[in-house]
Amino acid sequence: MQVIAGKARRLLLKTIPGMDTRPTQDRIKETLFNILQPDVPGSRFLDLFAGTGAIGIEALSRGAQRAVFVDNAHKAVSCMKENLAHTHLENEALVMESDALAAIRRLALQGAKFDLIFLDPPYDAGLEMPVLRALDKAEILAVNGLIIVEARREKTLDGLEETDFIITREKEYKNNKHIFLKRKED
Repeated sequence: MQVIAGKARRLLLKTIPGMDTRPTQDRIKETLFNILQPDVPGSRFLDLFAGTGAIGIEALSRGAQRAVFVDNAHKAVSCMKENLAHTHLENEALVMESDALAAIRRLALQGAKFDLIFLDPPYDAGLEMPVLRALDKAEILAVNGLIIVEARREKTLDGLEETDFIITREKEYKNNKHIFLKRKED
């Protein structure tokens, strides 16, 4: 796994041994950032369920102003801190060892706003909608901001109509997909 483009291009990233995390494949990461290309430079990026930090690091490498990384697994947090140091991007990052819902509440209390929010919860854990409801309530998505959910290809966001978010696009891959959401009024 490596950084695809930008100032940390071609630097290899460490992964976490075992099956607890499932890093986004480089090919899929490249497709995602080709879609996000106009939105990343200067953005504030939130990487929920960050694992190795590869997605947020890619955003920083491509010009995001700041990235916040959230994961509740100590091994993941250690790995992402090592990856941030290796890529020399640690000064543009904040790492939170926390579950996603608590982190969202804390960020809302701080008045944080994010232009891009990426969430890649463990598959089949049923966390997508609780996190989307928390994001809706917390209002940490900036005006015209975008949320990207990585999920199994067959996943549907049942209950999305109870939030202020709408799906604007879905990009399917062999086994998974990215679901792009924004606020209805944006």
